[in-house]
This record gives sequence, C-alpha cells and structure tokens, in this order.
Amino acid sequence: MTAVRELLERYANGDREFGAIDLTEVNLSRANLAGINLNRASLSIANLSGANLSGANLAFAKLNVARLSGANLVRANLSGAILNVANLIRANLTEAELSRAALIRAETIRADLSRANLTEANLNGADLREAKLRQATLDGANLGECDLRGASAIAATFVQANLNGSDLSQADLSGADLSFSEMRHARLQRANLSGASLRGANLRWADLSGADLRWADLSEAKLSGANLIGANLSNANLLNASFVHADLTQANLIRADWEGSDLSGAILTGAKLYGVSRFSLRTEGTSCDWVDMSTNGDRTRICRFTPEDFQKFFNQTPPTVRISIDTPIDWNANFALAQFYDRLSQDYPEMSQPPSIDVGYRRTTLTFRVDGDDLLFPTAYIGILPFEDAEATQKSILAFIKAIQSNSSDAFGVKESHRISKLSVALIKKIRKASEIERPQISNDDRKDLDFFKASTQVVLANSSDTSLVVHHNPMFGKRLLHSAGGVATAISMRAKSASLPPASELLEFIQGFYSFEETGVASVTSDQ
Repeated sequence: MTAVRELLERYANGDREFGAIDLTEVNLSRANLAGINLNRASLSIANLSGANLSGANLAFAKLNVARLSGANLVRANLSGAILNVANLIRANLTEAELSRAALIRAETIRADLSRANLTEANLNGADLREAKLRQATLDGANLGECDLRGASAIAATFVQANLNGSDLSQADLSGADLSFSEMRHARLQRANLSGASLRGANLRWADLSGADLRWADLSEAKLSGANLIGANLSNANLLNASFVHADLTQANLIRADWEGSDLSGAILTGAKLYGVSRFSLRTEGTSCDWVDMSTNGDRTRICRFTPEDFQKFFNQTPPTVRISIDTPIDWNANFALAQFYDRLSQDYPEMSQPPSIDVGYRRTTLTFRVDGDDLLFPTAYIGILPFEDAEATQKSILAFIKAIQSNSSDAFGVKESHRISKLSVALIKKIRKASEIERPQISNDDRKDLDFFKASTQVVLANSSDTSLVVHHNPMFGKRLLHSAGGVATAISMRAKSASLPPASELLEFIQGFYSFEETGVASVTSDQ
C-alpha cells in the first residue's frame, strides 16, 4: 500500500517518471495514470483493471498475469512488453503500440485493438474472441492456435503472420491483407473474407466451409486439402492457386478467374461455375458428378456428365466472336466505337466487357470473349451494329440458325436431333431479344469523318471446341482501290452482301461442338433464362 500511495501522490504532484519501478502484485484498479512512464517496470500480477493508462509508456514492462480488464490503454506504448496470460478483457487498446510484445495465452476477449500496431507480436494461444482489430497491423505476428471467433479485423494486415491452427470462425476479415500468411489447419467457417488478399497464403487443410471470399485475391495460394464446401468465391482471383484434394462441393465460383490452378483430386460436385474459364487447369483425378451453370447459381441450369465428359468439360477453349474491319482504326473512330458499345451494353448486359482491339497496318480486329457457346450468335448480332455491314450480317446469322434447324433431323439420331432442335429454338429466342435493341445514334459532331464504320467486314465465331464458322464475309473484304485505264483511282461502291451458306455438314459440326453436357436430361446450352 505504501508503494501505491507514494506513486499516486507523486503522480498527483505532476511526476510521470517511474521507469523500472517494481510494482509486482500492486492494486491500481481504476487509478488515473494517463501519460505515465512505466518503461521496463515490473507489474506482474498487478491489478490495473479499469485503470486509465492512455498514452502511457509501458515499453518492455513486465505485465505477466496482470489484470487489465476494462483498462484504457488508448495510444499506450507497449512495444516489447510482456503480457503473457494477462487479462485484457474489454480493454481499450485503440492505436496502441504493441510491436514485438508478448501476449501468449492472453485474454483479450472483446478488447478493442483497432489501428493498433502488433507487428511481430507473439499472441500464441491468445483468446481474441469478438475482439476489434479493425485496421490493426499484425504483420509477422504469431497468432498460432488463437481463438478469434467472431473477431472484427476489417482492413487489418496480417502479412506473413502465423495463424496456423487458429479459429477464425465467423470473423470479419473483409478487406484484410493476409498475403503470404501461414494458415494451415485454420478454422474459417462462415468467415467474411470478401475483398481480402490471401495472395500466396498457405491454407492447406484449412476449413473455409461457408466462408465469404467474394472478390478475394487467392492467387498463388496453397489450398491443398482445404474444406471449401459452400464457400462463396464469386469473382475471386484464383490464378495459379493449388486446390489439390480440396473439397469445393457446392462452392460458388461464378466469374472467378482460376486459370493455371491445380484441381488434381479435388471435389467439384455441385459447384456454381457460370462464367468460369475451363482451360489451363489441371484436373487429373478431380471428382464431379454435376455442376450448376445457371447465371445466378440458382440450379436452373444443372449439367451432369460422366468422368470422361468431365475431362472434356475442362478442356474447352473460350468462345469468341471476331469482327475484322478492313481498315485500321483512328482516334476519332475509336472514341465513337467506345460510345457505341457503351450504349449497346446498357441494353445487352452480356456485353459487359469491351472487346480486345488488335490494330494492324491494313485492318482492325475486334474480339469479344463470351461466357458460353449459346452467346456466340447473339453477341455477333449485336456486336456488328455499329457497322454498315450490320444488316447483311444479321440476315446471315438468321439464315444460319434456320439452316441448322432444318438439317439437324436428317444428320443426327433422335436424341442429338432433339438437342440441336432445342438449341436452335433457344438461339432464335435470344436473337429475337437482341433484335429489339436499336442501333445507337452518334451525333454529327462526334461522328466527323468516320469511314471506319463503312469499311467491309468479316465476322468469325469460334466455339468452345475451337471450331470456327464464318457468318459474314463482305465481297470487298481484303480488296483495295482499283485503278482505271487512265490511272485514276476509283473506289468500287458495292453494298455488302451476306456470305453464302457453307455446307450443312460444316454448320452442324460447328453447332455440335457447342458445350453439350446434360442439364437434368436437356442439353444445358438450351436453357433460356
């Protein structure tokens, strides 16, 4: 008591310097010690519950088994401090400095560590249930075997941190940076990791069942043996990630980018795969009975296949629409084209991404990458609208579909003929919907001299089986100005004409190469959403 009384009297008289003082087992509960200097002090087993230590200097202090429940440690300096098995329940450590501090098995339940610096701190086995770690820095920290259930670590950084065996169930880690962290056997059931960076993280055998990983960056991440049952990975970056023997049953992978990923031995049954690339993947030994290809993952488009079909499913090439224009694009035309497609995309959501543009000395090529074979003809129908060849191309597309419909019964058996018939009906519906979209008008001021849109064109479709089909070829495509006998250049004015129909066998081969795995008994590509 004498030591406590003396300290409080000196503090009341303005003294703040108490470095290296021995206050082992003292009771300073609810004391006001804001701004005090207790650098290297011994406060083990001390009772500081409810004390005001805001802005205090406790660097390298010994606080083993100390009671700091409800204490105010806002902006306190605890760098290098030893707080092993300390009681920090509901303590306020907002913006506190805890770099290289030791908090082994510390009780920090519901503590507020928002914006605190815990770089390289040792929190092995600490209890951080429902703790606030918003925007905290935990780079290189040891959080092995920690209990972080229900913790809020929004936008916190855990770069190269150790979280092996930790329990982060239902924790909010949205926007957090966990790049290159160690998270083997970590429990992340129903955790919110939306927008988080897990680039290069080691998540082997982690439990991510039901986790929210929308828009997360998992590129180069190691997820071998991980449990991702029902996880939401929509729009996630999974480039070159390892999913060897991972369980992705009913996981949502809509529009995820996983090119270069290793799915060897993984389970994919029931996964939602709309808009997902099916090439540049390793799928040896992958197990999958069916997948959900519906736009919204609502199981309205279920695709079933045999193991042999499954391997074909993941050896597809991305379907593309290629429009070649027989002249190089200039700045004015490029600006007008962007306006055209921007306005078209408002009425045709499937054109959510602009085409890639390849400009040569003689011509320009626009390439649209589509999510499925069933979007090839409708996208070509819409994509050609800015050009003078639009009417001829659209007529050609309609003629192609009608030819497919009329020839399928003679070329195939009953089952395949039925599939092609369903497909052509679905395509006609999509084309009819596309035909309702009006050609955008560009003002004369913006149009200027745009001969680019009057140039002859060629339109080529490539399906997921890498089979091509020319649906339009202007007779003047590839030809230039001819010279009269007197040497005066004269341009041949010729209205673009539809390409003549190719042999029926070529048309049917192209359509047969469409993705065709079964959708609850009906070819999946025929689903009309």
